[in-house]
Amino acid sequence: MFVVESGQDLIVRLQPGEDFFESLSSLHLTAGVLVGGIGMLRDVTLAFWTGKEYKEHKVSGPAELLSLQGNFSLREGKSHIHCHAILGLEDGSTVGGHLSKATVHETNEIYIKKLSGIVMERKKEPSGLWGLYPQRS
Repeated sequence: MFVVESGQDLIVRLQPGEDFFESLSSLHLTAGVLVGGIGMLRDVTLAFWTGKEYKEHKVSGPAELLSLQGNFSLREGKSHIHCHAILGLEDGSTVGGHLSKATVHETNEIYIKKLSGIVMERKKEPSGLWGLYPQRS
C-alpha cells in the first residue's frame, strides 16, 4: 500500500493481493469519507440489506471497480469501514451493493477525506444495523 497525505486528503494505492479491508483498516481512521476509488477486485462479497439481514452475493473472478464510496467511523472502539461499490464484470454487466469482502486484483486507487472536529460513531440499533451517529468533537 502506498499512501500520500496532504492536509485532510489521502491518496491510497493498494497493490495486487492485498486484502481491501485489512489494508484500509491499517490507516486507523475513525472519522472520514471514502470519496471514491477505481481499480480491480476479486473474491468479492457484496451484500444487500433486506430489512432483517444482509443477503450476500459473491463475485469470484476479476471485476472492475467502477464506483466506491463510504465512510470511516468508530465502532466498538475500533476503526470501521462502511462502503458500497459498483463492479463491472467481463460480460459488460454490473453488480453492486454493500462491500463486505474483497481482494485487490490489480490496483486500487482511492481518495479519502479525513474529517476533523467530527466524531463518527456507530451504534447497534434494534434493526440489527450499526447506525451512524455523527457529532461535533
